[in-house]
Order: sequence, then C-alpha cells, then structure tokens
Amino acid sequence: MGKAKGVSMFGKKPNKPQNRIDSLIGAGTRIEGNISFAGGLRVDGEIQGNVTAVADQPSTLVVSERARIDGEIRVSHLVANGTIHGPVYATESLELQSNSRLTGDVHYTGLEMHLGAIVEGRLVHGPGETRTVELKLATSKSVN
Repeated sequence: MGKAKGVSMFGKKPNKPQNRIDSLIGAGTRIEGNISFAGGLRVDGEIQGNVTAVADQPSTLVVSERARIDGEIRVSHLVANGTIHGPVYATESLELQSNSRLTGDVHYTGLEMHLGAIVEGRLVHGPGETRTVELKLATSKSVN
C-alpha cells in the first residue's frame, strides 16, 4: 500500500503557505507594538514588536528586502528577504532568501536557505525543541 500524495508518514497533511496576502505593512510605515494576524501578512516597513500568527491556522509572513522586524516571530511559514532581530519560530517552513539577515535563534521544521542569506544564531530543527548537538573532535590513538 502506498501513501496518499501529500500526506506525511504520521498521517498529517502538511499545511501549505498562504498564496494570498491579507494584510500589508507598507514601506515607510513603522509600527511599535505586537502584531497578531491570520492568513498572509507582508511587511515592507518596520516593526518594533513581536509578530505572531493565530494559533492552529496556516499563516504566512513575508518579510521583504526593505523590511525590518525587531522582535519574536511565530508563524507557520516565513519567507524572509529582509532584516530580523529576535528569535524565529516557523512551525512548517522557512525560506531565507539571499538578502535575509537574521540575528537570533531560528526554530524550523523545513528550511530553504539561498546563497547570501545570513543567520547569526542557532538553527534548531523542530518547533519549540531546545535540543543541542555537541560536536567533538575525533581522537586518534597512537600505536607504539
């Protein structure tokens, strides 16, 4: 028996990014305060505060090349091409385009990173997980 197309091995169908933008924060606009949204949000301006999508609903945040967000981001899908200072939680997918600059830990499930994208922080696979992997150098034993 084969799996149905688009269904993960756990039987949950993955959410798709929103194809439409419901809200826009335009270039030249600066918001100070937290934002909660549903559906799709595109940011071309600046936000000083947290950006959070409504829980249990597919959401897409698009951060354009001119945009800047200083705060925590919690969304299903994030497409970033601008500047983000703060932790990022993308429960479904994260696309870091070539002009994206992220400072802070990034928690993701699916990741696509383009050449030129910069992350200054930890990349943590899995939503909300805080597991760290420690790398050790292999030691060689000398035989006499």
